[in-house]
Amino acid sequence: MNIDLLFLTILLACSLWAVLTRSLLTSAIALAAVSLVLTILMFRLGAPIAAVFELSVCAGLITVVFVSTISLTKPITRPDLKQQTKNRIKRYWYLPVLVFFAAVILGFYMVYPELPIPVLGAEIDFRDIMWKLRQTDILGQIVIILAGVFGVVVLLKEKVSHDGK
Repeated sequence: MNIDLLFLTILLACSLWAVLTRSLLTSAIALAAVSLVLTILMFRLGAPIAAVFELSVCAGLITVVFVSTISLTKPITRPDLKQQTKNRIKRYWYLPVLVFFAAVILGFYMVYPELPIPVLGAEIDFRDIMWKLRQTDILGQIVIILAGVFGVVVLLKEKVSHDGK
């Protein structure tokens, strides 16, 4: 149990690193580290299929897409970077509050381990779990993939001038 708390702490640190870093490339690498630590936690919690998906898609494919997209964008100037950092801190002021509440909920389950946590039996098939019980997760993944595709399309779209050039 202590090793899980260590991994959760590393997960939290990498998440904060991804959100608060100034460099987009460093942020993408930190996000891959978050996915890697989450993969380890999923394996430790007995969800190897979810861990393999997390490792291959989030830590692998999505990181490659992010790094490719970042390499196609123009660099930002130092004054713009400082202003962007100030705006980011203003935008994410509530992040420590969310982390606190997550820690309280996690601590609540650690103090009262007899609380019911839904556990699926071995008699349920993987297809039933994915298509009947986890539909919201699949829908969320589809939305995230489509948002990524939309972001890449917007970044790679060429501007068409009205003067015919």
